[in-house]
Amino acid sequence: MASTTNPFSLSLSKNSADIFFRVPNPPSSVSLRSAFVSPGSNELSLRRGEKSVTSASRVRSVRICASSAQVMDQSVSKTDSGAPVIVDVNLGNRSYPIYIGAGLLDQPHLLQRHVHGKRVLVVTNNTVGPIYLDKVTEALTKGNPNVSVESVILPDGEKYKDMDTLMKIFDKAIESRLDRRCTFVALGGGVIGDMCGYAAASFLRGVNFIQIPTTVMAQVDSSVGGKTGINHRLGKNLIGAFYQPQCVLIDTDTLNTLPDKELASGLAEVVKYGLIRDAEFFEWQEKNMQALMSRDPSAFAYAIKRSCENKAEVVSLDEKEGGIRATLNLGHTFGHAIETGVGYGQWFHGEAVAAGTVMAVDMSRRLGWIDDSIVKRVHNILTEAKLPTAPPETMTVEMFKSVMAVDKKVADGLLRLILLKGPLGNCVFTGDYDRKALDETLRAFCKS
Repeated sequence: MASTTNPFSLSLSKNSADIFFRVPNPPSSVSLRSAFVSPGSNELSLRRGEKSVTSASRVRSVRICASSAQVMDQSVSKTDSGAPVIVDVNLGNRSYPIYIGAGLLDQPHLLQRHVHGKRVLVVTNNTVGPIYLDKVTEALTKGNPNVSVESVILPDGEKYKDMDTLMKIFDKAIESRLDRRCTFVALGGGVIGDMCGYAAASFLRGVNFIQIPTTVMAQVDSSVGGKTGINHRLGKNLIGAFYQPQCVLIDTDTLNTLPDKELASGLAEVVKYGLIRDAEFFEWQEKNMQALMSRDPSAFAYAIKRSCENKAEVVSLDEKEGGIRATLNLGHTFGHAIETGVGYGQWFHGEAVAAGTVMAVDMSRRLGWIDDSIVKRVHNILTEAKLPTAPPETMTVEMFKSVMAVDKKVADGLLRLILLKGPLGNCVFTGDYDRKALDETLRAFCKS
């Protein structure tokens, strides 16, 4: 296989604040190296194949889990041994596994091998705790009597992802006299994972932590990659840290107790991966959305696995969102504005991202970067997933602009957006766009 065929490419332009990320359909095996841009360079390219990428700066190799063979393999939920599927997030000495499978909370060794010390603090909420806290405690302690488990149960909901609630985790940890060898365990959805991770990053300047996500949103996205944090009243996730877990344990059985609306919300992130970098996965979703909506275990196991592979690949290349990782935020700039504007918790995160994705796709079309067929396909798949395709009527143009002005992707006063460009599966992270197109999109979706 020639290394120059269908290259992955990422180009950075200092003048336009433009990042172009191009990912064609991968072959049956993929080998990538990542090149880091030196201060005197403004271009970076990633190519597929055995040859390394040349760059003025240092290059580190990364192990990638994505391949077309994996795209076609949907048998991840059925194994004779009950062993989990494992997706690796390769970050050197911060690397960790993502375990995916049914009944994994009944396999204590998976969790116990990642516990440091003898003290564990499980952070959960008053919805998930009554269902799974005892099971997790048993998994942490079975055959392991030297480990003691404390727990803190927080109120459930995005509106509690704040400093006051975060302090409840610190209160419990300090009152329990936990030391630097303790392990925090996040048991719940994205809010719990983000807050527990941020607490672990901050307590005693950093302690071990494990993610046990129990929602689709957390399993396919927020539990992977080390983004942790809390909201501020002026903007979502503006306070936080990059802090990687020791492992992510995804027991797909936990989805059995997830309400339909929350299940649908998580599918917005699944759709995202197909749009920005994995056209074949998007086509699979179009054929299998009804199976996902009806909670088909095999379809869901595959969707989780493929989503985690996509995110693990991007995080391995760009841990702290200096470039291509920003492309994982398709629809999020508009979506975060919706969440902030209507009040945290009024819309699920995935609902806001779905509406935001439609807005980003609309803007991409207005710029002439995609054709109408992609706009239609995005609208159809989100509608089939029973997700919103427009922001709430209370959102105004000025509300969007005010919140987007403090978005994390603003650099030197310039709002950069993730937009689709070219064939399905390609996107750009750019500040170089016609501002008129943004205004037209906002006016098209807002009454005022």
